[in-house]
Amino acid sequence: MGKGAFKTLRGCVWVVGAHVGSIVLVVGCGRGPAKDAQAQGPAGIPVRIEVARSVTVDDTTEYVATLKSRGSAVIMPEVEGKITQIFVHSGQHVSAGTPILQIDPAKQQATVKSQQDTRAARLANLEYARQQYERVRGLYATGITSKQDLDQARSALDAAQAEVESLEAQVSEEQVQLRYYRVTAPTDGIIGDVPVHVGDRVTASTMLTTVDKPGSLEAYVSVPVERAAQLRRDMPIQIVDSGGTVLAESRIGFISPQVDDKTQTVLVKTRVQDDKRLLRPAQFIRARVVWATHEGPVVPVLAVSRVGGQHFAFVAEGKDGSLVARQRPLRVGEIVGNDYVVLDGIRPGERIIVSGTQFLVDGAPVSPQT
Repeated sequence: MGKGAFKTLRGCVWVVGAHVGSIVLVVGCGRGPAKDAQAQGPAGIPVRIEVARSVTVDDTTEYVATLKSRGSAVIMPEVEGKITQIFVHSGQHVSAGTPILQIDPAKQQATVKSQQDTRAARLANLEYARQQYERVRGLYATGITSKQDLDQARSALDAAQAEVESLEAQVSEEQVQLRYYRVTAPTDGIIGDVPVHVGDRVTASTMLTTVDKPGSLEAYVSVPVERAAQLRRDMPIQIVDSGGTVLAESRIGFISPQVDDKTQTVLVKTRVQDDKRLLRPAQFIRARVVWATHEGPVVPVLAVSRVGGQHFAFVAEGKDGSLVARQRPLRVGEIVGNDYVVLDGIRPGERIIVSGTQFLVDGAPVSPQT
């Protein structure tokens, strides 16, 4: 090599040389050989991980139930007639014996008056027959009249006495009937709808109103016959609203021995104590039958995806000192709060990926976020 120059610049070495009509430029930097910059593996996808918790879960099924009042009385008249007065209004609290409405009693009062007058006449006949008997008996004692006359007087007295007793029974019956023209509340409670009006003519089949005793309800639940064999008395049952909030808890008190031939269901009844007055008779409500209680894992709803009717979740598993995502098929149950109850596919303690799942495939490396 003929002439040459050597120069350093910011850690790099520049060598310039001339050799037989050529110029050689060599550059070297302080980073070392290229082989030191080995290719690094792909970085893990950042995800958030939660541990599958084990909680006490209920195996439940919800059915539509109908509420009926255990203290509801349908008020119907026992006599016919025209309504002359209504004493109550819908929603009014009443006590037992409170007048509800009045049916025109004029005709019945006339009947009672006629019976009473007839009784008065019969009482007069009875008194006359008694006097006749006493007179004939005195004459018979002195031998003036015969035994036949005495027997006839005694017979007339007995007949008059029987007539009076018969009329007494009739008058009493008509007076009892007269009381039915004023309809009263049979129990304490709340007056329901009053569909009749003053001036309406009612019969024994006319519904006047209802009196409901608040707080005492019964739920009628129709359970499909396929699950009837699992029903037991005292099995827990919950009354819930549309949002899943439990309004009342009870136990099954009655299981019908027969199947409804139209719906192929079995009727189940349970008492519902509604102290907060949130429920109403004839209301449709949800009844949750608790079949069994067991320990099981739950996973957040956000961690579960559904493809073709199958539920899946990603689980973070260790591999060569790092974490990879593994997709698991799940069999899930009810939603409890914000979590799915997992019936099969995940065990308590496994690490569930709950965020970033839209970027994951099976086997993808993941990096937990703090």
